[in-house]
Amino acid sequence: MCRSCRNSSLRAAWEEGIWARGKILAAVVITMHNIGAMSSYLFIVKYELPLVMQAFMGLQSDNGEWFLNGNNLIIIVSIIVILPLALMRQLGYLGYTSGFSLTCMVFFLISVIYKKFNIPCPMETHGNHSINSSVVEECTGKFFTINQQTAYTIPILAFAFVCHPEVLPIYTELRNATKKRMQAIANISILGMFVMYLLTAIFGYLTFYSSAEAELLHTYSKVDPLDKLVLCVRVAVLVAVTLTVPVVLFPIRRALLQLLFPEKPFHWARHIGIAVSLLFVVNLLVIFVPNIRDIFGIIGATTAPSLIFILPSLFYLRIVPVDQEPLNSRPKIQASCFMALGFVFMVMSMSFIVMDWVYGENRSGGGH
Repeated sequence: MCRSCRNSSLRAAWEEGIWARGKILAAVVITMHNIGAMSSYLFIVKYELPLVMQAFMGLQSDNGEWFLNGNNLIIIVSIIVILPLALMRQLGYLGYTSGFSLTCMVFFLISVIYKKFNIPCPMETHGNHSINSSVVEECTGKFFTINQQTAYTIPILAFAFVCHPEVLPIYTELRNATKKRMQAIANISILGMFVMYLLTAIFGYLTFYSSAEAELLHTYSKVDPLDKLVLCVRVAVLVAVTLTVPVVLFPIRRALLQLLFPEKPFHWARHIGIAVSLLFVVNLLVIFVPNIRDIFGIIGATTAPSLIFILPSLFYLRIVPVDQEPLNSRPKIQASCFMALGFVFMVMSMSFIVMDWVYGENRSGGGH
């Protein structure tokens, strides 16, 4: 696919290897997955930005002002920051903002590591300096835990590492684009993100152990709500996720344009209209869906295995002609097994998530 994109547009590459139903399926899956990604980023803005505003104004609690309402703030951020960036014509223009957001996440990682050696265990929560008697149990790490929340672990991990929709748009804008160069970029990016995710998770867990919450920054606030370093980290995370939303929007718009207007030249009205419509839909999701875990779980259990396992295998079976590789050849058998693994993963994940919905604990919280 990438080799085809070097000599033609993304649409031409798709038309070369994918039949009409395949294009529709790919566009739908990419759209669903990236809308889920945009929603998850704006969820972070919804819950973190009010706390940052509250800290900057020196308020001890939410007094009901409009500028402390997360729903109002995500609409303002979407209009003032995200929409102008999303209206850029080329994805390459967002390279600088992506680099800055990556720097913010590196700062987040460094702060988590630093806090590990500065917060005692058991932690002394704000306004409560009593020490729990079961110190040994509370400050002992568990290497493996199985509970109702485990159903969301694998889908969330899959969701975190799905970068497939961005590969072709990035490839088409590379200078001297080659398959080898694109592979090197993908390997370095995935390895870097894996190391950052892993170190953040390890040091965050080793700081709070069983007291760690689903949203790590909220746990730090229990120690000291006015901690200046944590406040700076919140700002860095907000900047990072806000600047990532326009990057995620590009593949959705590209997929919709190729699906709905395959023969039409570039037009600003379509370009702007799709961006505004997508941001409108995502804002509605963030405002009305109560828990980010639901978005992570559903998207991670459906579109993630489709993009990682099912669609690549399906397209390989379709693109490579039978006279070149028969269906009983080793590569096509491996592709078929890979696709079957994706379906197994999808069914198992969705089954566990539905069971958690039916039999799980109270899920009304907004933790993320």
